[in-house]
Amino acid sequence: MIKKLITVDGSASREINLADEVFGAQVSEGSIYHALRNEQANQRMGTAETKTRGNVKGSSAKPWRQKGTGRARAGDKRSPVWVHGGIIFGPHPKDYSYRLPRKVKRLAMRSLLSQKNAQERLVVMEDFTVETGKTKDLVAILKKVNPQGEGRTVIVLGREDRVLRRAGRNLPSLSFLAYNRLSAHELFYASRLILLEQAAVGLNEFYADKRQGVS
Repeated sequence: MIKKLITVDGSASREINLADEVFGAQVSEGSIYHALRNEQANQRMGTAETKTRGNVKGSSAKPWRQKGTGRARAGDKRSPVWVHGGIIFGPHPKDYSYRLPRKVKRLAMRSLLSQKNAQERLVVMEDFTVETGKTKDLVAILKKVNPQGEGRTVIVLGREDRVLRRAGRNLPSLSFLAYNRLSAHELFYASRLILLEQAAVGLNEFYADKRQGVS
């Protein structure tokens, strides 16, 4: 698959070859669903907590003698049947995370990349950085690539660039991803997906079927 390579001024400079099995694959909606659900579950924090009879405050002394009072037997004030007593079978912090099979995750990433490419929301740019580290300089570049500036933009990096990340950290509609650490949530909701040239080359190899590495 041949794709135009865009420069920082928004013009097409040359062409780059993208792997059909990564950017032109059949979209698997089921794998995308499972990848999104897995990421949300792994980020979920189970904070619901109740106190058992061993956690609530109160004396452990027997409130009255066992027999002869005419009242029901009682062991202590922390009993679940008493007001302000412990809770039986209440919720406790839970770990909702689980591991998604590697093949499903890789299929989901290929499906998302292919989906964005089919929707013409994927752009491949020459490697660039913002040497000044200023947000306004990065915004000027993004406006040439995405004049409408609507929706969320995701930039996939081929190598770590702290200066570029610093320039874009003040933009709420912009996020960065490493080519070997993609996020299904970020890709799915991206209105514009920008791949830097080095990232596109890395994705060709990283998500090819012949690769057996862990994504």
